[in-house]
Amino acid sequence: MARFRWWLAAFALVGVALLVGVFVLIGKDNQQPDDRPGPPGRGPLTVVGLGDSTMSGEGAGDYTSDTDGADGNWCHRSPNASVHHVEVRGIVESVNLACSGSPAGHVGLGDVKQWTEPSQAQQLAELVKDHRVSAVVVAVGANDDPRFSRLISECFTSWFIDNGDPCSERIKDDWQSRIDKMVPKVADALQDVRQVLRTAGYDRDDYDLVLQSYAAPIGPDIPENLRNLNGCPFRTEDLRWVKEVGAASLTTGLRQAASETGARFLDLSRAGDGHEACAGGGDASSEWFTRFTVQWDDLTDVDRATHAIQESFHPNAAGHAQFGRCLSEFLATSDESAACLEGEDGNLHAAPSVVAQERG
Repeated sequence: MARFRWWLAAFALVGVALLVGVFVLIGKDNQQPDDRPGPPGRGPLTVVGLGDSTMSGEGAGDYTSDTDGADGNWCHRSPNASVHHVEVRGIVESVNLACSGSPAGHVGLGDVKQWTEPSQAQQLAELVKDHRVSAVVVAVGANDDPRFSRLISECFTSWFIDNGDPCSERIKDDWQSRIDKMVPKVADALQDVRQVLRTAGYDRDDYDLVLQSYAAPIGPDIPENLRNLNGCPFRTEDLRWVKEVGAASLTTGLRQAASETGARFLDLSRAGDGHEACAGGGDASSEWFTRFTVQWDDLTDVDRATHAIQESFHPNAAGHAQFGRCLSEFLATSDESAACLEGEDGNLHAAPSVVAQERG
């Protein structure tokens, strides 16, 4: 009898084990899959670059054939652009929608075209159909009311006129008002980017939206023998103003636009310190910006001649690599703002705002 009870108990245990196994298997089959972390949708986890020349890769060379003048497209997107140097855990693809010369209106939604291309926000709306966008990095504003590139051109022209006043004397009178007019345009563009992602089912926590400022491409501490067409034809007064006032106040305005839209902010205003165009003297290898550059072959082609000096005074490939390094560090943190500063190793690093202020 005792033996019979033992076999009965053993049989019962086996039956329970089998039932548990069946329930586990059924449970796994019927269990809803866990929500995947990060952005919704399908496709590779992606970082996207939007904006103007400083994001497109102007100055970095090797422009894609479709953006190097083909059918009037001069967006000058380069595989060397900073967005393609981003290395963040989980992100496997980078897409550059930036276009050289773009104002904020081209980044946002609307009918503004730049070099034949439609709104970058509209292009982003197409991209999210088959990409999971983890981060959008924007560099824009300089081509709006500040017209920073035109400012550089004006200062270039001023160098030729010996008896004329430094260009900064003419510009500084209304410089702040130009920046004040720029801020709401950049804020509107950022809100349009958020609208595109919201329409695609994204919550704000699903992605990072980063607005970055501009690094000064030129500075006053360059050899006298390079303040000419051999490198950097600018007056010392103008070089000092561009670096110490122009780029710094532009950064302040962009920081305000980021704050108004809840975007993270990356300050690049001092990122080029010591590495500006012509700062290396006879050896340009340490410079992160192009000197006065002429594509001589383009001068023989009517359609390309007006773009022959387009690369001048933009970040070069080395500069973009450094900006990408700093951006990668910033994206890996939860800091709302940081500044790209050179570390003891000679590379740019994302310094928290409090550290950047102490070093400023």
